Amino acid sequence: MTAAIEINQDDEHVKAPKSIIIIFGATGDLTKRKLIPALYHLVLQGLLSSHTYMIGVGKPELDSDAYRERISSEIENFIDPDIFNPDLWQKQISKAHYLSGNFKDENTYIRLKALIEEIDNLSETNDNYLFYCATPPSYFGEIATQLGKAGLTKESQEAARRIIVEKPFGTDLASAHQLNKTLHKSFKEHQIYRIDHYLGKETVQNIMAYRFGNGTIEPIWNHRYIDHIQITVAESLGVENRASYYEEAGAMRDMIANHLLALLSVITMEPPHSFDDADAIRDEQTKILSSIQKYSPEEVLKYAIRGQYDEGATESGENLLAYRDEKNIDKYSSTETYVAMKLMIDSWRWSGVPFYLRTGKRMPARCTEVVIQYKYAPSLMFQKSMDKVKHLPANKLILRIQPNEGICLEFNAKKPGTLQELSTVNMDFQYSEHFGNAPSTGYETLIYDCLCGDATLFKSADNIEAGWEIVQPILDIWEALPPRNFPNYRSNTWGPEEADKLFDRNDRCWQNPQ
Repeated sequence: MTAAIEINQDDEHVKAPKSIIIIFGATGDLTKRKLIPALYHLVLQGLLSSHTYMIGVGKPELDSDAYRERISSEIENFIDPDIFNPDLWQKQISKAHYLSGNFKDENTYIRLKALIEEIDNLSETNDNYLFYCATPPSYFGEIATQLGKAGLTKESQEAARRIIVEKPFGTDLASAHQLNKTLHKSFKEHQIYRIDHYLGKETVQNIMAYRFGNGTIEPIWNHRYIDHIQITVAESLGVENRASYYEEAGAMRDMIANHLLALLSVITMEPPHSFDDADAIRDEQTKILSSIQKYSPEEVLKYAIRGQYDEGATESGENLLAYRDEKNIDKYSSTETYVAMKLMIDSWRWSGVPFYLRTGKRMPARCTEVVIQYKYAPSLMFQKSMDKVKHLPANKLILRIQPNEGICLEFNAKKPGTLQELSTVNMDFQYSEHFGNAPSTGYETLIYDCLCGDATLFKSADNIEAGWEIVQPILDIWEALPPRNFPNYRSNTWGPEEADKLFDRNDRCWQNPQ
């Protein structure tokens, strides 16, 4: 049951500034599944000004009325029916406009400028423009360049001009550097918002609050108390309808270079001098990424494991295709659908603490979680009750990011009775139980923050390139040495056996989500 949402449509203090949101790729999958529902949720929660307008730019030949009808026919597929308000939707959709055009055609941007000026003249938008690139990555630089040529990127003290760029940001270090260079020709760095929707999830944002806002947590968030940390991003689905993209990207570019390194930087960063300073936070995240040890060619072969799913079956007996048998996939494809890595960080806080990252498709569950395993407690006083076990079970802190956002602490407690027996118990906090379920696609916070000019949850140019510097040596070796054993894990399993060998001690292993 969806929790009730408190709406104060008259509270101007929490509303984002009046703006025109221009979405390139307005008829695409991302827009209809995520962006339009996110904007509706922001309206529902009273976070958008009534003077917020939208212009969709796309290739199909439509006028504004036809576009409104199109997204109105789709919206209820992506909105919880319990919170869908037809009157509120009609009020907002009336402010949507559409422009058909080619993203590489200069005339498209001349017509776009004219439409923006027309809306400005008829309404109160304060000349604030947010450009959203919901397009294939090949258009990012072109759109930014054309907007600059059309004179749509110049700011003033009264008028903000910002651009959101989706992932993947480049395909390697060189292309990421070049894309940053291209964007900077038309936009200043503070105008560029490189989005990673994982950073919009409540649990990811709460990691910093949990770490730095609790006196019992931060003092033990270091190598003295933590044995190792695992980050798992598992997907139960296969490649689905993303074959053309995925064949070029693979799991390393698609997930590690973006989501997992972003999570790692939030977990491991040093405290910034202020949480009100976006640059201070992003600088600390860049510093920690720059401190990760870079792989030598020999270390790539030892500490970076790749896999590709084979055929398999679900628990109910449904047959699952091998990756190479999926539609539009090369029969001899060497694209990885699974990656596992062991990383080390050169810093005082994390000296000697290994970090294990893994992501894969066709795994037994859809789940994203971080497991912090603490060092073993002294167990001499419990030896008689432990029955030949070398250690007491280690305490674990589990940060669940999806699907059930929350925090779980595993610790040891005495069983009831006369014997001194210990058992592992859980102390579990779930966001939905405590705060209720606010409607979310993961984009609401990020779009709202961008409209307000808060870049805290977005990546800087330095942050992007620091991430690619970690990944690039692996990509180079993998390109030079194609895999010989693909496919190497069955669908509906937790990945190839080689990933288990990343652990250098018998008392360390992957913590599979329950």
